[in-house]
Amino acid sequence: MEIPLGVVFNSIEAFLLIFVRMTGLFVVTPIFGRRNIPVYFKVGFSFLLALILMNTIPAKEIEYGNSIYGYALLVAKEFLTGIVLGYVAYLVFTAVYLAGQIIDMQIGFGVVNVVDPMSNIQVPITSNFYFILSMMVFLMGNGHHALIRALFESYKFIPLGGAVFNNNLLNDILRVFADTFTIGFKICAPIVATTLITDVALGVISRTIPQLNVFIVGMPAKIVFGLAIMLITIPVFLSLTGVLMNEMNTEMANFMKDMGMVK
Repeated sequence: MEIPLGVVFNSIEAFLLIFVRMTGLFVVTPIFGRRNIPVYFKVGFSFLLALILMNTIPAKEIEYGNSIYGYALLVAKEFLTGIVLGYVAYLVFTAVYLAGQIIDMQIGFGVVNVVDPMSNIQVPITSNFYFILSMMVFLMGNGHHALIRALFESYKFIPLGGAVFNNNLLNDILRVFADTFTIGFKICAPIVATTLITDVALGVISRTIPQLNVFIVGMPAKIVFGLAIMLITIPVFLSLTGVLMNEMNTEMANFMKDMGMVK
């Protein structure tokens, strides 16, 4: 079987632009962007997808004025396009981290952190637990296929070197931030409500039974009730992960339409 490298060599400029957009997307996406995935795997996978895309996307002459500076600007634009699309996918799943942070503050796990291999920073233990669950559902629901499909479809809206960064893109980013906070609060709402009811109950008990040390009883009670509600609401959280996947697909489509010249 002969590999069609002649197509690549005849359109090396287009191939490099496709390869750069692929690489930019795989830097920050929820699955492919994790730091525990080898760099050579990301580069090799991006190279393979770029080879496939060279024969699938519509051929179009790239205009950069035969200048190395013009072509460098196109490369930077394509890399930024991939970064934006990948960051949108990651930002949607940041709602899981937000929910875990709020839960840990409420039940008393605020000082218990673990190292996240994606961002190389310490994150709350509940956030990490929720994120691992969401990534398992993401993989079982073929979310990684959705990311690759979004890459292929991005060229329908954003031609090579045709990305546009305007006020619509800024509005999209603000909307995604707002939706992320909304979804995060919805995820942690049952546990927050439980800890609030527990605090109220402990306050009533402390007034009726002054001899009881509420500070000693209250902390273990909030942990037990909080963890119990977490276990009960795991099926609901798994269904919300499906909502996050749909939100990711929708927002990536919106970003592609606003960044592209093809409406």
